[in-house]
Amino acid sequence: MLSADHLSFHFSRCDPGETPDFAFTFRLAPGECLAVSGPSGAGKSTLLNLLAGFLTPSDGRLSWLSEGQGERLTKGLNEEIGENLIEQPPWARGMTTVFQDHNLFEHLPVWINVGLGLASDLRLSEAQRGRILDGLAEVGLDGLHDRLPGELSGGQQQRVALLRSLLRETRVLLLDEPFSGLDRGNREALWDLVRRQQAAGVAVLLVSHDPEDVDALAQRRLQLLGGRLVAV
Repeated sequence: MLSADHLSFHFSRCDPGETPDFAFTFRLAPGECLAVSGPSGAGKSTLLNLLAGFLTPSDGRLSWLSEGQGERLTKGLNEEIGENLIEQPPWARGMTTVFQDHNLFEHLPVWINVGLGLASDLRLSEAQRGRILDGLAEVGLDGLHDRLPGELSGGQQQRVALLRSLLRETRVLLLDEPFSGLDRGNREALWDLVRRQQAAGVAVLLVSHDPEDVDALAQRRLQLLGGRLVAV
C-alpha cells in the first residue's frame, strides 16, 4: 500500500488566486484506482510530481506499507539512529507516469518507444516483442509499429505512451489526463488495459476531468480544495 502522510510542498512564487501550500494525505491499496479532480492550478500536477520524485517535499512522509513494515520513499529523520534517510530517485520508486505531453522519443519508431517500457537497454525477447505488437493491435495501432511518433496523430501518440506504461512492471500507475482526445472505442480499449493492471495488483492514481473515465475505473474519488485532498 502506498501511504502519503502530510506530504507537503510550498511554491515560493505563484499567480494570484493559486494555492502556494499543499499537504497531501491518503492511502492507495494494490489494485485500487483513486481519482483526483480539481480546477486548473489546484495542485494535481504537483501531487503527481511529488509521488514520482520529480519534486522534493518540504515535509511529510511517502512510503510503502506492507505487513506492518514501512519502506520510506522520501527524505526524513530516522528517530532510532538520528540520521536522515535517503530519498529514493524516480526510477527506483516502482511508479510509472503517463504525462499529457506523451514524452515519446521522436527519432525512435513506435515499437521501440513501447519497448523501452519493458527493457531500457532494448534487449527484448521474442515474447516481449510479441507483447508489443499484440498491445499495439489492441489499442488500434496495428501495422504502425515502424512509424515515427511525428507520423502519428496526437491521439495515436497518446495511445503509444499509455501502452508503454501499461506493459511495464510497476507498483503504481500515475495517469495525468491519459484518455483526453480519444474516441469512445479507443478509450474503452485502454480502460480494459488499465483494469487488467489493477487485477494484477497495480494501483492507479488517475487525474481526469472526464466523469466517464472516473466512472469506468475509480473505486474512490478525492478532490483538491485549498491545497488539501477531500473525499467526494
